[in-house]
Formats: sequence, C-alpha cells, structure tokens
Amino acid sequence: MDALRVDLAHRLRGFELEVSLEVGPETLALAGPSGAGKTTLLRAIAGLLRPDRGLVEAGGAVWLDTSRGVDLPPERRSVGLVFQDYALFPHLTVEQNVAFGGRHRVPELLSGLALERLARARPGELSGGERQRVALARALARDPHVLLLDEPLSALDASTRTRVREELGPLLRAQTLPTLLVTHDYLDAAALADRVGVVVEGRIVQVGTPAELAAAPASPFVAEFTGGNVLHGTARPGPRGLTSVTLADGSEIVSTDEGRGSVGVVVYPWEVTLAREAPEDSSQNHVRGPIASVAPVGNRLRVRVGPLVAEVTAASADRLALRLGEPIVASFKATGTRLLPLGHVPGPPPVQVPGRGS
Repeated sequence: MDALRVDLAHRLRGFELEVSLEVGPETLALAGPSGAGKTTLLRAIAGLLRPDRGLVEAGGAVWLDTSRGVDLPPERRSVGLVFQDYALFPHLTVEQNVAFGGRHRVPELLSGLALERLARARPGELSGGERQRVALARALARDPHVLLLDEPLSALDASTRTRVREELGPLLRAQTLPTLLVTHDYLDAAALADRVGVVVEGRIVQVGTPAELAAAPASPFVAEFTGGNVLHGTARPGPRGLTSVTLADGSEIVSTDEGRGSVGVVVYPWEVTLAREAPEDSSQNHVRGPIASVAPVGNRLRVRVGPLVAEVTAASADRLALRLGEPIVASFKATGTRLLPLGHVPGPPPVQVPGRGS
C-alpha cells in the first residue's frame, strides 16, 4: 500500500496551518487543542477544502498539486472519512448504511466489526459505540487508499469512550492502509495510534510513539498535553552534581537533568507517590499539602496535592484512607524530574513527519 504524502499550507484566522507528513500502513494521530487546524487538514486531504498551497498524494495518484492546478474532487479521492458525528443516514438500516460506501464488502465488514446481529437496525436504535463501528464500516466499504477519522470518540460519554477505545484500537491496527486520526484528547491518541504528532497553532511540534513523547517531551506544552505535571521554577547548579530548582512558592526540589534559569519542571503522575509522612527512601523531592481532589481514571485514582497530580492504585488509596482536605506528602525522585527551558508554546519550526520506516 502506497503511503499518504501531504505538504500543505493554509491561512487560518489567527495563524498559518503548515504541515508536511507521510503516513504508511499505520495509524498516525494528530493531537492538540481545539482550533489548532487538525480538522482543516483532514478536509484538505479529503478534497472538502482547497488549501492556499499544497500537495496530496496517495495510492500512487496525485490528488492535489496547487503548483500544477491539480485538485481532484472528493468523489475521485480514494478516502474513507469518518465524521465526528458519524453522519449516518437515520432512515437506512445498518446494512444499507454500510452498502452506501460500497456493496461488495458488506458481509465481510458486518462480520469483522461485529455488526451482523444489528444489520437490520437503524442508527436511532444503536449505542454510540455501535454507531461508530457502522460509520467505520461504511468508510472501509469504499476500499479506500486512506482512512481519515475526525475526533472519532468525542461524541461518546466518558464510560462508553473508555470501552470503545479498547475496541477501536485493534480494529484500526488490523487495517493495512494509511490512517490519519485527529483528536484533542491525548488519551484517545495514545490508545488508538502507532505514532502521535502534537499540533499547536497549525504546526506539528513533536512526533513519536506515546512512550517516546512521555519520555522526552520537546517542550513544557508537550509534557503537559501528554499528562505530565509542569511546575515553573528557577534552576541553578545544586549539590552532588544535581540541579536545584526553586519553585514559584519558594520550595526547593532537585533533578538529575541539567538546567539554568527559568525552567519547566516535568513530573508524570505515575512517578509521584503519596504518604502521610515523607518516606525514608530514594525520593528526594517532597510536596506537602491538603488533598484537593480525587478522581477515578480506569482502575486507578488521580489525586491532586497542591500543584501536583499523583496517580495511585485503588488499593493504595484505600490503605492511605485519602480524604479531601487532609494533609498528604507527594514525593518523587530526582531521576523522574525532567527540566525543560521555558519559552513560547509553538516554539520550534514545524516538524516534518516521515513515514514509518523511512
């Protein structure tokens, strides 16, 4: 399967969308805040919007080349597009909705996406997850060279969203075609995609696997977007080769990273432990404060203590008998404390996203 290649620019209200990427037989998620230009990019690839400048090539065919005046209409682009609201025909059955994309694969797709028993149901009778699978089946029924998904989980409630993430990920990985997914939710991106590109004001500022982004965020924004705690402080050389950081509230922490001047201190929730008293272990950093909030996330709990969020198991929370307003100590190691220079969020020039394996 040939890759999807995109290189385009388009002026939006407050900034310029400028993206260069290549997607092979994989799922690449473009994740970032709402209004960053992600959906505009999908529309330009699908032929629903003509960019100011651009080249789109897929399946060995050029769909768009503004320098040569090439601009194929949407119906001539081999795209399967799953809209944010799914856009199913309410008067048609599941089988008829899928057949609208293409008839020859209907039995295969109904079986593969566990829709056979719903074949004669109409969209109004389906759950959110079922409607999403129908929309995906209809998109795949076109035998597309490229699959595009616009905020595929945003229409679902929180509990359904978690379950559908688990279902949709394997379905996407089973497809051997370039798949581009856009979302403002990093958890969706990490669960569904092989690689994630973080988009800020029309530019991809970093791309990598979810693990790579968490291990080495390129900026405080990327760290915070991927779920990290970001504290602001001033760094200077500290004892025993460590870096000392004075936080905004005057407290001191240390890091094994080098840093000077104004820095963002990045600590991920799973690197923070909670205790009633500061533990006598290798954790050198301690933040004391009342418990501000306790929120379940899957089978774990997220607990906010001052400027930090810790992620602990339900068993740990029960053992500590966590209660709102009660004092607690949040601790983390110097080795888990990353330092990044502070600067303007968009920061570096746009990142060119090569295809997997190129």
